[in-house]
Amino acid sequence: MWLLLSVCVFCLLGCSEGQDRATLWRGNDHSGRCQYTFTVPSPSETSCSPTVSGGPEMEGLKARLSLLEVLVARLTGGEIGGPGAGLQEALTQAMGERILLQGEKERLERDVEGLQRRMEEMRRETERLQSRPCYPQPPLLPPSIPLHDSGLRPAGGAGVPSHLVSRPGRQWDTGSLRDPAWQYGGNPVLQELKAEVTEIPAPSPEGREDSTGCGELISIGEPVSHRKADSIAGKYGVWMQDPEAVAPYGGKMVWRIDTVGSEVRQLFGYEDIDQLSKGFPSKVLLLPEPVESTGATLYRGSLYYQRRRSRTLLRYNLASESIASRRDLPHAGFHGQFPYSWGGYTDVDLGVDEQGLWAVYSTNKAKGAIVVSQLDPHSLAVKRSWETSIRKTSVANAFIICGRLYTVASYTAPNTTINFMFDTATGQGKEVALPFRNKYRYNSMVDYNHAQRKLFAWDNFHIVSYDVRLGRQ
Repeated sequence: MWLLLSVCVFCLLGCSEGQDRATLWRGNDHSGRCQYTFTVPSPSETSCSPTVSGGPEMEGLKARLSLLEVLVARLTGGEIGGPGAGLQEALTQAMGERILLQGEKERLERDVEGLQRRMEEMRRETERLQSRPCYPQPPLLPPSIPLHDSGLRPAGGAGVPSHLVSRPGRQWDTGSLRDPAWQYGGNPVLQELKAEVTEIPAPSPEGREDSTGCGELISIGEPVSHRKADSIAGKYGVWMQDPEAVAPYGGKMVWRIDTVGSEVRQLFGYEDIDQLSKGFPSKVLLLPEPVESTGATLYRGSLYYQRRRSRTLLRYNLASESIASRRDLPHAGFHGQFPYSWGGYTDVDLGVDEQGLWAVYSTNKAKGAIVVSQLDPHSLAVKRSWETSIRKTSVANAFIICGRLYTVASYTAPNTTINFMFDTATGQGKEVALPFRNKYRYNSMVDYNHAQRKLFAWDNFHIVSYDVRLGRQ
């Protein structure tokens, strides 16, 4: 390396064939390395003055030496991050992508093989089923013997089932009876049918559930999930069935509102609970005014709900698809003044039970305590009100069964309780402790449906229901 640099210096000083010959020395430097040195006499100077050593000519020489050192470093691979390094990085990346694509190809080939095996299994199963013989279902009675001659009569005067009525021209084939329990000796004759009726004693009055009327809540079953919402708009919501449905929609029709958003106006309708589970709505209505939170309810063909950012109640007729009546709920807090403990602007909660339409809310006069009012379902006027002793913001939700208000202690605890009951018949409240499950740990809506004898709830995207058990009135 030193030899190369010394030769370059010699060239830069302008030595040529016509000048004095250069002298070459070879020896070790102070560090013991071998060093070659050229000496070239100057044609114009006999000695180097101090000013010349630092002049422009020397500075140019230093710059050229620095350039040569850089070039040597590049040639020997000393520069980091040069073009070679970039090419190596690209090559490494391409190799990695090739390995990933090869793995994906192998996975897809395995999936295709699995599908082919499954198709072959299904083909064999289809052939097996097609090869099985199908035996006709024989009639229960020979057509030669009329029903009225057999001594059998439909219970309660009901009509004769169609499969027991003889048909003209149909022949009785005793050979088609494959069940060994049905054998006819000789000529077929009518076999005597006997039915045994066992009487089951009714439970004692103390423990009997009142299946026809009202009663106090005794227990709540485990939640049954029907569907999970598809988007963030369904984290909170309300779903309903009309307990006293009128035309054009029947009692099986299920309605749902996703309540996350500033302009909640869509009402989805499903033909029944199965279609709700599948996510196939048969009707979508656009409400004329936006909904506030999860307090809506259905009753006798109308949707009742609170208008956004107001204490105004609206009755929306499902048949005419229009607002049928509106009225302010007197002094009711709204838009976050007296919500349930989970928030969500749940200041006004509407519900329906065996006795009619109800509103659960609070006022400044009640100082945040729950107020229960029974409403006229046509005009929305308040018929009567009760003030309770429990604060609305201290409970997670509330519902009404048979004129009794029940409150839920927590909306997130998986195992919580129904912790308070207020009876509008007596005007008295009391603490209770009925177990209640928040399976998905964010229950934003709980309502009672007296036709189904169930609680409907919306628990963290999940549409769920609970069976309830009522005692005697």
